[in-house]
Amino acid sequence: MNRRRTTLLVTVLAGALALSACGGGDPLDEDGEQTTGTGGGEDALIIGSANFPENVLLAEIYAAALSDAGIAVETNLNIGNREAYMLGMEDGSIHLIPEYTGNLTLFLNEAAQETESDAVFAELQESLPDNLTVLNKAEAEDKDSVAVTRETADEFGLVAIGDLAPHAPNMVLGGPAEWRDRFTGVPGLQEVYGLEFSSFRPLDAGSTLTVQALLNGQIDAANIFTTDPAIAENDFVVLEDPESLFAAQNVVPLIATDRVTPQIEEVLNNVSANLTTENLTAMMVQVQDTEPADVAREFVDGL
Repeated sequence: MNRRRTTLLVTVLAGALALSACGGGDPLDEDGEQTTGTGGGEDALIIGSANFPENVLLAEIYAAALSDAGIAVETNLNIGNREAYMLGMEDGSIHLIPEYTGNLTLFLNEAAQETESDAVFAELQESLPDNLTVLNKAEAEDKDSVAVTRETADEFGLVAIGDLAPHAPNMVLGGPAEWRDRFTGVPGLQEVYGLEFSSFRPLDAGSTLTVQALLNGQIDAANIFTTDPAIAENDFVVLEDPESLFAAQNVVPLIATDRVTPQIEEVLNNVSANLTTENLTAMMVQVQDTEPADVAREFVDGL
């Protein structure tokens, strides 16, 4: 069996259970944070986001750029994890969402094996169902990582993820709840790097809770996104991933195929062409003190 197969079956099952729990209703109603953009209405393009700050920012960027082009949009933000918002993409309650090439490919294709940017994007395009389309990927990339404090890295001589192996039994790993089952989480760290942590502590993805837990010693290693300004601010050490457990994660618009028009494609491809890892990281610093919609507006005004 493919090394990623088991955890992906768990992912699919989790999505099915979530749909069942919703009783066939809109999975976005309970957890989504709805705001309405300019020109909303029955024909508006509904833009969703996952429940972490960077994805909210990207959704606001898409909304601002499309609205400026005269396209009616609405936003439904902070929906939840991929298992939750993909239900919305499937049932048509959302039409567009910022995604990340590697993890989306793995979600859709249990046999996904590519790790390099262009190859991952090609594999993603082959893995999409007919009702979903991805437009051009951005140079901007935000990957999962395993990070530790500088003190921990120095104490144990940690450079790469595998260096944790002899120490993990005495360590607590922190990350989003889905890391418990996703291959790009606890199962993959066990299989690829032989890491057996003493326990796993679920924490909100991309949250300050993860940072604080790492700083105060409640956890010893953490899943922190590579564009998170907390890495530089706290001198965290992102451990190298020589076995490429974390594939390329370029930002990419995922859109319902029947909502693609030449104008929407042009607008979103222009956003992607101007979105770099550097400016995305800089915007994430701004988001700490400024509303994502305002940061998005400044970026879009500069296009």
